[in-house]
Order: sequence, then structure tokens, then C-alpha cells
Amino acid sequence: MAWFKRKEKGITTATEDKMDIPKGLWYKSPTGKVIDADELARNLFVSPEDDFHVRIGSKEYFEILFDNNEFKELDAKMTSKDTLNFVDTKKYSERLKDTISKTKLNDAVRTGVGKSKGKDLVVCCMDFAFIGGSIGGVVGEKIARGIDYSIKNKIPFLMISKSGGARMMEAAYSLMQLAKTSAKLAQLADAKIPYISLCTDPTTGGTTASYAMLGDINISEPGALIGFAGPRVVKDTTGKDLPEGFQTAEFVLEHGFLDFITPRKELKDKVNLYIDLIQNIDVR
Repeated sequence: MAWFKRKEKGITTATEDKMDIPKGLWYKSPTGKVIDADELARNLFVSPEDDFHVRIGSKEYFEILFDNNEFKELDAKMTSKDTLNFVDTKKYSERLKDTISKTKLNDAVRTGVGKSKGKDLVVCCMDFAFIGGSIGGVVGEKIARGIDYSIKNKIPFLMISKSGGARMMEAAYSLMQLAKTSAKLAQLADAKIPYISLCTDPTTGGTTASYAMLGDINISEPGALIGFAGPRVVKDTTGKDLPEGFQTAEFVLEHGFLDFITPRKELKDKVNLYIDLIQNIDVR
């Protein structure tokens, strides 16, 4: 009966291969509400029952903001280099290669230029999927070039932040980007070109310490985490219990760091309304 003997012991079939229902058909929000994945996408990735805003990337924000999703991407092929030969659990060069392959992104920010409600808009949008949206040399350079494009062409600038902060693999090179982008935004202000900063979940670390809080207006999506150090770090450091809703967009708004919170479905209208009002032109 040798033919009947098991060659490999234990169950070797992966769980996802045994599922009766294909993965990704349903989404469950943190409050336990379940929604069909296609319906969620149609609702701009906002859970209709509890208004939970699911994290999305540059692809989805560009679809929301640009008319007919038509835009020109700037510096699309720019990629990071492992200047310091950094190694943690793997080489930084390998991590970059793996992340690019997995996400189909070249780095943690993309810059698009296109029409929004009929008028030109420059949008720099971060992608949390790329190493936590961390700020490296390429992120800083692409934001700086986006600002330069706005100044040269006199086009309003929108920055969508979604980041854990500085990229440790680039050390001081990463921290230099905070000063670099802040200096560029000062030039944008001198040129009297509108700058809107949209803080999405999460906006933390060096991002909050620089361009995310330097907008002519700083706005956010509902429920976004906004702060420097995260709530767990603050609690462990101070040894004190934190107020309810600490570092949520609503808490930050109440304490004066935001101008307003806008639901995702109203984002395009609110951004363009502000631009029209600040430029004293007819409201679109």
C-alpha cells in the first residue's frame, strides 16, 4: 500500500486557496459595518453607514479631483537611490525594488497637473502604500518641482499628505526635505499663489512638522490621524491617559490647527470654491 502513504505531513493548502468566496468582495469598517467592495468604490471609498473614510492613494485622488481623470504627471520616472547603503532587516536598495514591484509606484508621491472644474490645478499626492508614505530625497524633490511648476505657470497648488514622516533609510537626507519644501512654499506665498494642504489618514511626523501645516488653509478628511508623534508614543512618554479622540481631525480642528473638515465627496467642490474666493473670481 505504498501508493497510499502521505508524502507530506500536515495541511499544505494556503487558506486563501480554500476560500469559497473570492478575496476582496466585501469591506468591513472598524465599526463592523460591511459593504460590497464595488459599492465602496462607487462611494469614493467611504463607508455609507458610518462615514468611515478608507485610505486611498494618488490614483483615486486624481480620479476625484481632475476632470474626466485627465492630467499630466510630472517627474513620473524619478526614483530613490540607496546613497547610504542602509541595511535593516534587508538592504534599502532591495526594499525599494520590492516596493516598486508590489505597488507599481516609483516613490511615495506623485504630481499631477490638470483641469479641476475647468481650471488648472497642480496636485502633489502622497501614497502610504510606498514605505508608509515616508519622506525621502525624491519625495522632497518632486514636491519642490511641483511648487516650481505652480510658480512658473501661476497655478494653485494642492498638497495631499498621507505619511508616517521621515524615511529613516535616508537619515539626514530625509530631514533636509522638510526645510527644502518649507522654503519652496515660502516662494509660493511670495508669488501669491494659493496653497491648500489636505491632511489625510495618517499625517504624522516630519510631514506635520513641515508642509502639511503650512497651507493658506489646512483641511482634512473626517477621522484622519493628525499629529507629530502617534497617540501610543505620546501616552507611553507622558504616562498619562489621552483625551477621547486625541489627534483625530475633529480634535485637531477644535484646537485650531485645521480650518475645516470636508467629506471626500465634497472635496473637489470645496477646494475649487476656496480657490475662486481667494482669487476673487466668479464661483464655479
